[in-house]
Amino acid sequence: MLAGSAEFGIHLSVPLLLEYEQVAKRLVGQIPLTVADIDDILDYLCQTAAHHRVFYLWRPFLKDPEDDMVLELAVAANCGYIVTFNTRDFAGSEQFGIHVATPREFLQRIGELP
Repeated sequence: MLAGSAEFGIHLSVPLLLEYEQVAKRLVGQIPLTVADIDDILDYLCQTAAHHRVFYLWRPFLKDPEDDMVLELAVAANCGYIVTFNTRDFAGSEQFGIHVATPREFLQRIGELP
């Protein structure tokens, strides 16, 4: 497992964690996770992720303000990639030196999938 290893960093900000919590708990009953399961996952992220405060905002830069929050964190954390199913929503991220890839594309690029 690469998550949390030296080769693969998870980066987190308070606003992003709160967004994850809100979206995931809204899906309870539609996904096979309980509120307790979601809390455990969020606790894991808090324990293993590098925490960042974002001191600059370029909003609006992307179409969706929630996506701007992710881009700002990626820049603050000096990330090489944003991994998302919504790659179209991050058009323009390359201006900050950040590649956008789907999970499958990312895993292929790092050699974890053929």
